[in-house]
Amino acid sequence: MGFGASLPHARPLQLSSSLYGEPLSSSSSSTLFIRGPFASAPPTLTGIQKELRATKNFKRRIPLRPGRVSPRLPVPDHIPKPPYVNSTSLPELSSEHQIHDSEGISRMKAACELAARVLDYAGTLVRPSVTTNEIDKAVHQMIIEAGAYPSPLGYGGFPKSVCTSVNECMCHGIPDSRQLQDGDIINIDVTVYLHGYHGDTSKTFLCGNVSDGLTRLVKVTEECMEKGIAVCKDGAIFKKIGKRISEHAEKYGYGVVERFVGHGVGTVFHSEPVILHHRNDKPGSMVEGQTFTIEPILTLGSTECKTWSDNWTTLTADGSPAAQFEHTILITRTGAEVLTKY
Repeated sequence: MGFGASLPHARPLQLSSSLYGEPLSSSSSSTLFIRGPFASAPPTLTGIQKELRATKNFKRRIPLRPGRVSPRLPVPDHIPKPPYVNSTSLPELSSEHQIHDSEGISRMKAACELAARVLDYAGTLVRPSVTTNEIDKAVHQMIIEAGAYPSPLGYGGFPKSVCTSVNECMCHGIPDSRQLQDGDIINIDVTVYLHGYHGDTSKTFLCGNVSDGLTRLVKVTEECMEKGIAVCKDGAIFKKIGKRISEHAEKYGYGVVERFVGHGVGTVFHSEPVILHHRNDKPGSMVEGQTFTIEPILTLGSTECKTWSDNWTTLTADGSPAAQFEHTILITRTGAEVLTKY
């Protein structure tokens, strides 16, 4: 479950790139100008007509509207609960970096392995006509049967056990009565609290027959996450993550959302370090035994956002589709171990 951050506006960049999901050939001399989160380029560049056709059907779809949210599901008394559950206030980002000894690593691995299994199961439920509320109910049941607590439930007043973000929803979608439609994409974000440790992961799934344009967005978003993970190891600087993610996203003309960031995770749900997925000058280096999330959100259009009155559900400002992937990783001497492998 990503953390929202207020970040300074990015400076304009000029770079060789692609547009609308079609990589430019190496012989192209065209340039794409990025100003903050928006991208623009001459409309005659190779690939624009093809990608616009690919997303035409999506643009005709009915925009997301709030559905009916059912009552909060109960958690048995014997299951240990995180300290924020009895408060409706959103916890502040903890300054405590999550660095673990051998016992802590073992518990982190157990929580993350459960989160990965739950996410995998949730993905099997994705099909047309299923409601996001039904997915939430099934996820909730699997988590409590494992003796764990669904971390989003009660976090800052969040009313459900999982986040379900459909199409133009960037993140933090609240499960409700809306039925999934053929051609939708949906990010399911699962976090579990097991034996005092949080395991956090998410994945964007395809529902039915999804257009080539959206399928490509989802694929490239997962690749961006993987490329960000690949630069991580003891002593590596954090800003390499955003650089590598941005480089890959820009090859396809996709926007990288700046507002939502990765975060430290362990005994605390959200802590330092803040992981920026865009180009940045963030100081600091990774430490062996540290755990945090990498969870980029990419869009087909604007990376600006708007939030519904529920104070959680966040959509792209222009209604363009967004995709997200997330892993919790453990920093090792020579690299990074993915603790939430799908």
